Amino acid sequence: MAQFTVNAQRFDPYLNFKFRVKWDGKYVAGVTKVSGLKRTTEVVTHREGGDPSTVRKSPGKTTYDGVTLEQGVTYSPEFEQWANKVWNFGAGLGAEVSLKDFRKDILLELYNEAGQLALSYRLYRCWVSEYQPMPDLDANGNGVAIRHIKLELEGWERDTSVTEPTEPSFTVPAA
Repeated sequence: MAQFTVNAQRFDPYLNFKFRVKWDGKYVAGVTKVSGLKRTTEVVTHREGGDPSTVRKSPGKTTYDGVTLEQGVTYSPEFEQWANKVWNFGAGLGAEVSLKDFRKDILLELYNEAGQLALSYRLYRCWVSEYQPMPDLDANGNGVAIRHIKLELEGWERDTSVTEPTEPSFTVPAA
């Protein structure tokens, strides 16, 4: 079976460096890295009393691993504003947590080499469990300062309304 239905000539899988993250109806600027999506379903084993040699297996609880987003440090406040909804130091007794809107659904989009949307996943009921506004600083280094947030989530699913794009073909003009 072909790996691609629309672009049957395509052999290579999609690359991992063209993606965008969207929440609150807008794209979040400067996201440089997103950890992978992973879910795990526990295995429940059981055995019938009259069958001592066979263990049966059934699916149990399903959990979704947290997702980490990294962004270059700029003046952009999105990561901090969301993290502060879960815990805002100094907000006053009883006002540290915004129970009304600390959860968000986010959209993770993967693009092909031509910049066409190829895959999309919806991550549901995300909230910030870890926030690092500043990395280790090093006067002898020359790297980019990266901040990160870790999101806990209650599930994700592929957005099946996103279909495989028809990839453009390029021809080299005759000399």
